[in-house]
Amino acid sequence: MAEPSIFFSEVNERQGVFHRRMFLMGGFAGLGLAALTARLAHLQIIETQRYEKLSASNQFNFRLVPPPRGLIVDRNGAILASNRPNFRLLVSREDDLDVPATLKTLATYVPIDEARQARLVRDIRQTPKRVPVSVAEDMSWEEFSAINIRAPELPGVTADMGEVRVYPHGGAFAHVIGYVAKVNKEDLTPTGPNSDSILLHPGFRIGRQGVEKAFDLDLRGRPGARKVEVDARGREVRQDEAGDIPATPGKRIELTLDVDIQNRALEVMGDESGAIVMMDCRTGDLLCMASAPSFDANRFVRGLSGPEYRALAQYERKPLLDKVMTGTYPPGSTFKPTVGLAALQAGIDPEVRVHCGGSWYWGGRTWRCWRHGGHGSQNMHDAIKNSCDIYFYQTALKIGPDPIASAAHAMGFGTIFDIGIPGQKKGVVGSREWKRKAVKRDPVWHPGDSVSYGIGQGYLAVNALQLAVMTARLANGKKALNPRLIKSVGGVELPHGDDVPDLPFSREHLDYVRGGMIAVANDTGGTAYRQSQLGLGDIQMAGKTGTAQVRSYAGLASRSSAGVTWRLKDHNLFVAFAPVDDPRYAVAVIVEHGGLGGATAGAPRAREVMRVALLKDPELRSRIEKPMPMPQSAEPMEAEGVAPEAPTITPPPPAEPAAAPPAPMPTPTGGGV
Repeated sequence: MAEPSIFFSEVNERQGVFHRRMFLMGGFAGLGLAALTARLAHLQIIETQRYEKLSASNQFNFRLVPPPRGLIVDRNGAILASNRPNFRLLVSREDDLDVPATLKTLATYVPIDEARQARLVRDIRQTPKRVPVSVAEDMSWEEFSAINIRAPELPGVTADMGEVRVYPHGGAFAHVIGYVAKVNKEDLTPTGPNSDSILLHPGFRIGRQGVEKAFDLDLRGRPGARKVEVDARGREVRQDEAGDIPATPGKRIELTLDVDIQNRALEVMGDESGAIVMMDCRTGDLLCMASAPSFDANRFVRGLSGPEYRALAQYERKPLLDKVMTGTYPPGSTFKPTVGLAALQAGIDPEVRVHCGGSWYWGGRTWRCWRHGGHGSQNMHDAIKNSCDIYFYQTALKIGPDPIASAAHAMGFGTIFDIGIPGQKKGVVGSREWKRKAVKRDPVWHPGDSVSYGIGQGYLAVNALQLAVMTARLANGKKALNPRLIKSVGGVELPHGDDVPDLPFSREHLDYVRGGMIAVANDTGGTAYRQSQLGLGDIQMAGKTGTAQVRSYAGLASRSSAGVTWRLKDHNLFVAFAPVDDPRYAVAVIVEHGGLGGATAGAPRAREVMRVALLKDPELRSRIEKPMPMPQSAEPMEAEGVAPEAPTITPPPPAEPAAAPPAPMPTPTGGGV
């Protein structure tokens, strides 16, 4: 049998292949180990800090903290809007959270009715995960403690302390300052300041009206953050106060208003509807912008119920309407000084007399004066003092509407002023050009339009702010003052209202018209003599009464408002400035549907507000407190102990708009008028 042959060359070849493969596999394994070692070294040595931060971010979160909203103060630093602590209850949406059941549980600790629970279920489900939704505000300490004790049993529920906006003076500044409210979906924008995630925070509020809305970005401040440790599900475990980022408060806004004057104005208005505006005759600063009736802005911060809002919105005296800037009214006889300036500018001789017999027949109809018996012979001074309608009917007819419109614009009517907040209505100042554009059914200005225009009726509507500006410009006697409401923002003062051009009237003409207004309040025959006495030493007030009718008196035997429904009564107006020898303050009063006449309804209220301003002025206070000199008398001295004979006082004529002697003015609540 033959022996098997062995091929050594074949064995050697197989071993070589095996060795080469082992070498390659070992090389690849070595390279892999080297790469892994290098990567581990890179991660553990070079990128240690990065991964420590990422690890910490899984362990710690930052929760946004709304900044304290900026303060709003008056000219003397009195707080008009601030913030106070607020215990609140929050619920965040989580994967395993049974929202309806959670709210039912919470309703045993805080009052949450079923209707509100249904709304909250909808809100929470529509909110992103872990974004808290406010369930209750202003909880008591007992409610706050009860929720906190049971917090571990209530996933997604947090009770904490935030801040809420508060208005210490309630409704006194509501229309000027406005209020804040929760952010709506309509407020959010993809870009810009309203895209900030802080707006989703339940404690954040946004300005809705007045200063709060106009300066919302300045008042917001910059949000901070609270560093908290969280578990694997993102729930807060504890707070790391060392890592907190403090919030930056909003800017402080200082207004030119005076809290004492504003409160007194709202007080003397009582239950009446209308507005009072006071302005500094030297700087243009607004000291008072009171609209009545008002509303409590604090109620809007917490949120009104449907019935509460409807009660405010449907009340006929419109507490939600800002009657200082938005409400417009015929100015009535308070417009006569402006007509007088227009007449003087047009070359009318102020000493030419017009006879007032109580009525004037022209254009196929009888035009009546407010005083049935008439005023007799009147020049311009007498006509302003007595508010003679016949004189101004005929004067307006002579000069036409355009000179009157030009003078009205120069005095501030038909103007929207830049006072920093929205809401002003321009009003109407009629002219031939205006009527051609605005009254399509009858674009031609008729002579009869000029007659009613001369007494502040017809194509004419103004607001209380414009009336105050007119009075301040007239009292200043030189500058076309502009009103200023915002004194400073964040400590930066805004320009004054006296950096303006001069009025387009001569000093002589302005003094003449002012003389008529001085006579209104200080001559015994003036239409507001009794109601305009300040009782402050030798300081006197000048003024002008006004009554604006809201219905036709054709065919009526009397203009008396007795028994007339409120909305059909005349508006009553009064404008004034003081002191007459060195004017400091101008005031405008509108009593909506007062029905009593400008002298009876407006002048006493203007007097009371003016007294507060004068008594607060240090220079005038010293003048008021200075003893007056004894009057020189040619009469012999009475014997000691013998009482002098009582003087006979002749009563002044009835107030301007009355057809019969007016009824006594009702005293406003707490007003002392």
